[in-house]
Order: sequence, then structure tokens, then C-alpha cells
Amino acid sequence: MTRIGKDASAEIRIRALRYSDPVVRALEDELQQEYVARYGGDDDAPISPEEFEPPHGEFLVGFLGNEPVASGGFRRYDTGIAEIKRMYVSHEHRGGGHARRLLAELEARAVSAGYRRLVLETGTKQPEAIALYTSSGYSDTEPFGYHAHSHSSRYFGKDLDLASRTAAQS
Repeated sequence: MTRIGKDASAEIRIRALRYSDPVVRALEDELQQEYVARYGGDDDAPISPEEFEPPHGEFLVGFLGNEPVASGGFRRYDTGIAEIKRMYVSHEHRGGGHARRLLAELEARAVSAGYRRLVLETGTKQPEAIALYTSSGYSDTEPFGYHAHSHSSRYFGKDLDLASRTAAQS
């Protein structure tokens, strides 16, 4: 098998899928295994598939050919604010810029849905995620949500660029 994930020229094709879709469920299972390996257990934060339905949310999957390799979504957090959830890239496809591409698409679609700010929570044992978010313009924010009292969580926020909001709405 060719490791195309390390090939930066291999561009993922991004599609919106329902959170309940079997493709999404398989990627979610891989993500939960990642949490077990890093933290010793699943992320049991409650999520309802309907939260990722338009107009208030969306769940995206990145494909290389027919292979699903990345996922992530956003859901309404508050008026004008969406929360990024369940960002994941499969192990064999890390390092190819797929998470950055998916994050940019989530941001663009959140702008199109009318959001002006994004927030997210990630774990302290996920330095790659922290590096992605900080290098993508996210900054530390106050703890929130299900894991607000966890010492193994980091919280980030980003105001969505006005120029991007204007372009997405035209």
C-alpha cells in the first residue's frame, strides 16, 4: 500500500456526511481508540447526531480517492459561535496537511452558516492538535462545556475573519 498521506500533493476531497453515516462512525471508532491510547478511556462527552445537521452544524469527511482519512465537524455553541468537534486524521495519513485543509473548510462552512467565532477543546496529550490550532490563528480561551473542569484539556477560540465572512456570504 502506498502511503499517500505523507504526499503533500495528494489533496483530500471533502464531503459533508451525516454524523450517523457508517463512514463517520468508523472514523469515530478510530478516534475513540486514539483517546483510549492517550488518555486511558473514551471521550464520553454527549453528542447528538442532529447537532451536526445544517443550518446549525455540519460534519465533514476528507477522502483520498475512495478512502476516508479525516473527519471533523462543527455545531452551534451559542449565538454566532460554533464549536469544532471530533477532528481526526487516520494514523497512516498524518503529516500530509489534511487536518489543516479540513479545518480551513470547517471554518469556511461555519462562516457560510453565519458564525462569527469558533471555539474548541482538545487534550493536553495531543500536541499535534495544539500546534495545528495555534498555527491556524486560535488562541487560548476560557474553559467551557463538558470537560471544563478537566486538567487534561486546552480550550481555544478564533474570531472568523470579516473578509472571509463577506466572501462566503456573497
